[in-house]
Amino acid sequence: MSERVDALPAQTTANESITWRDFLELTKPRVVALMILTSVIGMLLAAPGVPGWEVLLYGNLGIALLAGAAAVVNHVVDQKIDTVMARTRKRPVATGKIAPVDALLFATLLACVGMVVLMWQVNALTAWLTLASLVGYAGVYTLFLKRATPQNITIGGLAGAMPPLLGWTAVTGQVEGHALLLVLIIFAWTPPHFWALAIHRKEEYAKAGIPMLPVTHGNHYTELHILLYTFMLLAVSLLPFVTGMSGGIYLIGALVLGLRFLHYAIRLWKGDDRRVALNTFKYSITYLMALFVVLLVDHFVFF
Repeated sequence: MSERVDALPAQTTANESITWRDFLELTKPRVVALMILTSVIGMLLAAPGVPGWEVLLYGNLGIALLAGAAAVVNHVVDQKIDTVMARTRKRPVATGKIAPVDALLFATLLACVGMVVLMWQVNALTAWLTLASLVGYAGVYTLFLKRATPQNITIGGLAGAMPPLLGWTAVTGQVEGHALLLVLIIFAWTPPHFWALAIHRKEEYAKAGIPMLPVTHGNHYTELHILLYTFMLLAVSLLPFVTGMSGGIYLIGALVLGLRFLHYAIRLWKGDDRRVALNTFKYSITYLMALFVVLLVDHFVFF
């Protein structure tokens, strides 16, 4: 009797009608929104003044479509993993509401439309760099690195760090040093951001067979690495000021935000508290958004 009752929710989920919201969920809209924020800031920092509306609209539309396509592929590849993790078990592909083949067709459509938009309305460099980041995330990271090494997020984080560079190249049509500094900031931010979540979700990652650092090396080892990467992030975040890309407003903002991040990392290293790990993860999102907004404010104040 209990087995039949347990089976009912999954059957009900599978038989529910599919809506546009299910396909939107496949694209991980919150993640894409954060990426587009950094892309927009890359565009606004790329040149004096405000870029034309065409670049802002079509550039971010194309980047968002390709980022969404990568997210959909992630849902398909991680279908089995998602079913055993509390935060992902209700995803449309994990529940069987959307078939993997339909999801892949949706991803292909998004990627093709995104490439056409970028090639036609922006420039080829941005289009190919965006496609490369899609391949890096959906292919190299999701298919291989995620299951192969506890340093998965360190190596694979480069794909997720690309949006500011993509926004920059959409405006200028070339790769420049200051754009790479923005990439470097996100690249250094990614490990402490994800490892804090991995500590909080350690048992779920272990159950899913994902070799995240807390699973393979323990919490204290991971907390030490979070602390070390946070020190590195603080140093990297000061480079825009050191290189003359930004001024005093950004310097003060970067120091305040970075020292607060460091405070969380030290508390986590000393206390090994899952609640602190979750709070560190949440603050890391606020940190990145606030840091780029301060960089943008500084840019227009000193322009």
